[in-house]
Amino acid sequence: MTTSVNKNKHDPFRRKSLLIILICSLSFFCLIGYGVYWAFFDMNRLPTGEYLTEETSPDGTYTLKAYISDGGATTSYAIRGELVYNEKKNKTKNIYWNYREEDAEINWLDDNTVVINGHALNVLHDKFDYRNQ
Repeated sequence: MTTSVNKNKHDPFRRKSLLIILICSLSFFCLIGYGVYWAFFDMNRLPTGEYLTEETSPDGTYTLKAYISDGGATTSYAIRGELVYNEKKNKTKNIYWNYREEDAEINWLDDNTVVINGHALNVLHDKFDYRNQ
């Protein structure tokens, strides 16, 4: 009878220990996962590149600027599309990144939809990144 009582005394400690280990492990793996995303897939860390061209949306709210990036002798050229919010103090975000392209053809279909080299994007929520295809 005393052994079952002693066994139950250690149960809460064992559960708390396992819970702490589980939480620490999950936190570690989440941190590693975010680090990999930040280092290899975050569109805010793309190379700047050289300016190519730009087109303004029909209502003048946005401007899409295209840049060409040269990764060096071992990689091909890439095109980066940067969306500029004209009415928000020129706030920018990258919405297009494609590898093995040297030109940027930009056409606005309407005030919120742009076609870049054949890829239609709604500038409010879409992004194109060849690494995610």
